[in-house]
Amino acid sequence: MGAYVALLTIDLHFPDVGSLKGKRKELQSVKARLHQKLGASVAEVGHQDIWQRSTLGAALVSGSMTLVEHEADAVERYLYDRYPETVSIERTVVSFDEVSG
Repeated sequence: MGAYVALLTIDLHFPDVGSLKGKRKELQSVKARLHQKLGASVAEVGHQDIWQRSTLGAALVSGSMTLVEHEADAVERYLYDRYPETVSIERTVVSFDEVSG
């Protein structure tokens, strides 16, 4: 039995946001969508005190490499559709066997 995890580092830029309150509102929406609709666990992991930037970490887990890749593709599609000019995503997919050594 295999288990696989997709880890995504998501850098977002919000050029129209003028306050931390505005950024939090935008992030709340993004994080809720990624979690509720796409099944990702999401946390803000960088740039918490900067108005127009954020770095999110997201994780997806599946028993199938194909399925976890498909789910990660859906996350990326959503983000690139919503923020076509202002998002950058790095993805790593590993098996639990690779992580546990």
